[in-house]
Amino acid sequence: MDMKFGKITATASYLPQQIISNHQLAEVMDTSDEWIYSRTGIKTRHIAKEENTSDLCIQVAQQLLTKSQIEASEIDFVIVATMSPDYNSPSVACLVQGAIGANNALAFDLGAACAGFVYALSMGEKLIRTGSKKGIVIGGEVISKILDWQDRSTAVLFGDGAGGVLLEADAQQHLLKESLHADGTRGMSLTSGYVNSHNNPFGQSDTPKSACLSMVGRDIFDFATRDVAKSIAELIEEQKESVDYFLLHQANSRLLDKIARKLQVDRAKFLQNVDKYGNTSAATIPILLDEAVQEGTIILGHNQKVVLSGFGGGLTWASVLITL
Repeated sequence: MDMKFGKITATASYLPQQIISNHQLAEVMDTSDEWIYSRTGIKTRHIAKEENTSDLCIQVAQQLLTKSQIEASEIDFVIVATMSPDYNSPSVACLVQGAIGANNALAFDLGAACAGFVYALSMGEKLIRTGSKKGIVIGGEVISKILDWQDRSTAVLFGDGAGGVLLEADAQQHLLKESLHADGTRGMSLTSGYVNSHNNPFGQSDTPKSACLSMVGRDIFDFATRDVAKSIAELIEEQKESVDYFLLHQANSRLLDKIARKLQVDRAKFLQNVDKYGNTSAATIPILLDEAVQEGTIILGHNQKVVLSGFGGGLTWASVLITL
């Protein structure tokens, strides 16, 4: 049997309608538009009113089916990268699978925080190589529900949204190289969703910890500029000049500036939308990709060479070099 490879044939994204500006944040916490924008490059973010993570992801999946004009029954897998699921069980992916009627698809969530979409894309591509024909890979988050809205060091950074791709089997290899990493020894630099393991009549309760997202910003910034930049450099070392665009996790515009300088790559090749959406964790890269496709910057099927790179909690970081 001839080997098949995963090819991205459609993109989609969905943002909640409610847009919150820096000025609106300044009304509920000690901050300002100047303070936020000068440090992060963020001006607005979308915040869900009633929708949960599965609602956003279902919208993306339905768009992908409509754009590609395929039946849900043709989908072999649904993978959702998220750190803000509706439930521990059922998974967001199962909720998506059920909602769109993809009754033949396996479904699971993948937890790698802001690197999640790239991890999930890699896993989906392996499923294609082992026999699957079509699959949906989504990054989706309602981060707003896990934030401490009294903590301006984190609350101003994040937004809600979802994006995804349709992967289909193709004779040509499109995922050219990948570099996936983790370092649990630094995991406490970004935590979320802590659950007390002794919350029962027979256990001894441990020290209370917040379930809200908590981050040591300097640790994450240093990690991204050092480890992430190094892994991208190694990924593209022989092909740097031929890369058309870099779609990195949208955490901070200053971070993108610094990584571009370290890689000695034209900053214009680093696409950016963090100013409009903030940090949507696992959703940033697929939202950015779909936006680039909608604007005509990236044209699917034209074999443009693109680097996707996500990094964050875990600590996890992942980069792929693909043709689109």
